[in-house]
Amino acid sequence: MSKLYIIPTPIGNLEDITLRALRILKEVDLILAEDTRVTKKLLIHFGIEKSVQSYHSFNEHKVVGQLVNKIQSGVVTALVSDAGTPGISDPGFLITKHCLENNIKVECLPGATAFVPALVKSGFASDSFCFEGFLPQKKGRQTKLKELALEKRTIILYESPHKILKTLAQIVEFFGEDRNVSVSRELTKIYEETITGNIQEVLKYFSEKQIRGEFVLIIEGVKK
Repeated sequence: MSKLYIIPTPIGNLEDITLRALRILKEVDLILAEDTRVTKKLLIHFGIEKSVQSYHSFNEHKVVGQLVNKIQSGVVTALVSDAGTPGISDPGFLITKHCLENNIKVECLPGATAFVPALVKSGFASDSFCFEGFLPQKKGRQTKLKELALEKRTIILYESPHKILKTLAQIVEFFGEDRNVSVSRELTKIYEETITGNIQEVLKYFSEKQIRGEFVLIIEGVKK
């Protein structure tokens, strides 16, 4: 049967990959990878030898049709990203949509996703939340921030190290100085760190630090 497996990979600690994920990576014919160099390091670590093909946000529209044809022909395929679950702020949506439209079975394994541990350990309400991923870089950024400032649910954002201070400063501007946030970086890695408090305190903390790693921001919603 034609099938696409979507396989989460560790966001840092390699022990966080599941036994099922390792088994399927060994069984498939082809692995689609966001960065083949990153994926090959993971495969080598676990002694897996497989054909790996590049699939990322810059080529997905160009190659998706060819890949769907390949899967339909019987090439059992797995999709991975550099870290976490494909499709969550990473390539994955487009090929999944095309596979389903062509009656190809899609199976997504459970596994690592950066925002879940950050949300759970923030201490903010996790029964209802909105995941926004990365904010718009330029066009629509301020509009989105104004919209989110009124959100009653807990808000989840991703941010890169070179933009984290700008984003925290904009949260102060649009959300107010007293809004509580929880910022996690380097999740599951040696230097994992979570800082929780009002936005001014958190901004001051990171302004005085050397900034490294990918960030997850958990922002408390407007109090009812």
